[in-house]
Amino acid sequence: MSYLGSLPTDATLLQVFQKFPAPASKLLDLHELIMRAPSAFGAGERELIAAYVSGVNDCGYCHGVHTVTAEAFGVPEGLLAAALHDLASAPVDERLKPVLAYVGKLTRTPSQMTDEDAEAVFAAGWGEAALHDAVLVCALFNFMNRMVEGLGIRADAAYAKTSGVRLKEGGYAGLASLLGS
Repeated sequence: MSYLGSLPTDATLLQVFQKFPAPASKLLDLHELIMRAPSAFGAGERELIAAYVSGVNDCGYCHGVHTVTAEAFGVPEGLLAAALHDLASAPVDERLKPVLAYVGKLTRTPSQMTDEDAEAVFAAGWGEAALHDAVLVCALFNFMNRMVEGLGIRADAAYAKTSGVRLKEGGYAGLASLLGS
């Protein structure tokens, strides 16, 4: 239920963005940069990281939308639920497990990050640019989870599917085009 009385009680994030287009435009530019610009991680992997962070935060809206988006990019259905339940036994690519462990710990206990956490990512074959990109996705979705939860934004599975497919097809730049002028 949206806490913004000027919007419907079932307002979506897109409606919030349309009501406040100036910050939304800049925020979507940042999303496009972090989630779709060239990176060691493909778009689907970044969506996987976003959905995982959102699941750790128990943000149903972002977890739902970005799970659908990750799956649209080829992440197997059910993988995110398995990863959140038990990352060690989940059918996640072995190279990605330390990345998800890293962003999970960064989300839960940011002040407890260690050299060993970063070394596990590097030992899996990722470089510094990949660690940087994973941290940016993590930070962005911790921000977004708090924005969504702070504004009382919720979505059902049907909306998550619509939004996730829209993000896969048009990216965040496509979403920005829906803000109007």
